[in-house]
Amino acid sequence: MEIETKVRYTDAELVEFRKLIEEKIVKAQQDLELIRSAYMNDGNNGTDDTSPTFKAFEEGSETMSKEANTQLAIRQEKFIRDLKNAIIRIENKTYGICRITGKLISKERLKLVPHATLSIEAKNLQK
Repeated sequence: MEIETKVRYTDAELVEFRKLIEEKIVKAQQDLELIRSAYMNDGNNGTDDTSPTFKAFEEGSETMSKEANTQLAIRQEKFIRDLKNAIIRIENKTYGICRITGKLISKERLKLVPHATLSIEAKNLQK
């Protein structure tokens, strides 16, 4: 029953989680750059000489994809911010502790959602 009495993850476990989170931050920042470069492109695919109807459709589609990319970028920025906050919790040695129940969040959950601040138990209580 040691798991019940465990109050926080060990320093070695925190180092392990930190490495995982730092890798995710690097990947997330690369993804964000791809999203940003996609919506900063001029989108000119050489359709200047095609029919005006097609041009109107293309411009409408371009606007929609810019909006979609902006939404993706916003979500990606939030994800990066959440991951960086997880690093702060690691430094404070409060990482992996559910902010509702005060119990440890399972390692399996943290490996899947490393920025989680709620245990499955607390998450289910929110529904």
